[in-house]
Amino acid sequence: MRLTLIILGCFVSSSVFSANNVYKCIDAAGKTDYQSSPCGAGLTNSTLNITTGGSTNLDEEKQQQELKQKEEQAKLDAHKLAKQQELEKQASVDKVAIAESENNQSLIKNNPKKYSAFAIPPYVPDKLPDLVKNYRDRLDAVERLRRAAAEKALASNQCGRVESSELDAKSTKTMLTFAVNCSSSKIFSFTEQDLTN
Repeated sequence: MRLTLIILGCFVSSSVFSANNVYKCIDAAGKTDYQSSPCGAGLTNSTLNITTGGSTNLDEEKQQQELKQKEEQAKLDAHKLAKQQELEKQASVDKVAIAESENNQSLIKNNPKKYSAFAIPPYVPDKLPDLVKNYRDRLDAVERLRRAAAEKALASNQCGRVESSELDAKSTKTMLTFAVNCSSSKIFSFTEQDLTN
């Protein structure tokens, strides 16, 4: 300990160590060397603060920084993967929604007496009304259930012709609701549960 203090004292008086830190280098044989520049490869690398007397193991510090960088990169990679999976899932939903919309248009075309030409206008995935945007992740179900709501209204024998079947503002994330307007001025309201039971 006394030798270390003497060595450090010499460094303090030397103009070479104008900074507060001295590098302590230890080789594989255990030989210790003090110098003004970082230790070379293969040596244990630490610094001694002349002012405070504290020391920092630079090798451990570097390992901790590398570990932190790896953890941050892993988080970024996980976030990127989750985002990619979300986009793929939405693309799949959009594809099914477009197919359901085509079924709706086919139904209208084949039954002009039961449905007005604009009874179930397609919800285009990239041009959705503000209300529908909130439920884009379920757009396939929305399109299918709009058709089911229109059919249920007609089956009641209280709807001469369906004028419109739309997602209703009463919808929630857990329960979609649909409003069907009929030529008879009758308005039906169906929940998702009504249409799937």
